[in-house]
Amino acid sequence: MVDHNSPMASRTKLYDPSAIEPFKISRSKIDVFTDCQRCSYLDLRLGVKRPSMPSFTLNNAVDELFKREFDIHRAAGTPHPIFIQYGLSAIPLQDDRMDEWRDALRRGIATHHKPSNFYVRGGIDDVWVTPDGTLLIADYKATSKTIAPSHVDHLYDAYKKQMEVYQWLFRQNGFTVSNTGYFVYANGKQGKEINAFDAKLDFDINLVSYEGNDSWIEPKLLEMRDVLSADTIPPVGISFGGKDCEHCLYRKAATEALKGKTNS
Repeated sequence: MVDHNSPMASRTKLYDPSAIEPFKISRSKIDVFTDCQRCSYLDLRLGVKRPSMPSFTLNNAVDELFKREFDIHRAAGTPHPIFIQYGLSAIPLQDDRMDEWRDALRRGIATHHKPSNFYVRGGIDDVWVTPDGTLLIADYKATSKTIAPSHVDHLYDAYKKQMEVYQWLFRQNGFTVSNTGYFVYANGKQGKEINAFDAKLDFDINLVSYEGNDSWIEPKLLEMRDVLSADTIPPVGISFGGKDCEHCLYRKAATEALKGKTNS
């Protein structure tokens, strides 16, 4: 039996295959299922979630500063300078729901996918709009690498799937959405030309475009429903990159190590 007062217990309502009410899942829960079905089952069906990752507070600060900067141009109805730099004909979308769409914890952009009976939601960073009214989904990223990310090949698969889920969610809400999404990448400079910290971190800012394809999402939601509805726990998962899930391997190794041991 799961101890729901344990620090490892999920606060998410557990999936009940017989429930009529739609089951709420976030974009990140789809990520976990895509990464490892066993971990997803343990979380959503049995109430044991993966250990939480440390909060990337510096990345969060960059995100917040990006949002403030783009919001200045949103209010003025003007293109951000990076649009001009990259020849992108668009402006930040003005919509009263922007704060709601950005709030991943409470609302975000959401839809009820009736075939799976999942209520899917995700919190976006930004939305831009072209002169013909087509939406461009944008996501802010911060990193610090020797070579700044500047091409689609530099994107993690998880980032691509994240973008595609956001594009799909907006389409499900009746918007015309371009397949092309954009990552605003802030890369902290750390090269030899930086001689002193001086309480300041300089960034190179690049705009990386990505052609999304959301055709995988609905089949994945149906697969997720079927796996969670079964009484059989899935086997050890294969994570992004084709490797065995490190969380599953840890649980297995810990179980083996603890066999025959008793508390003193």
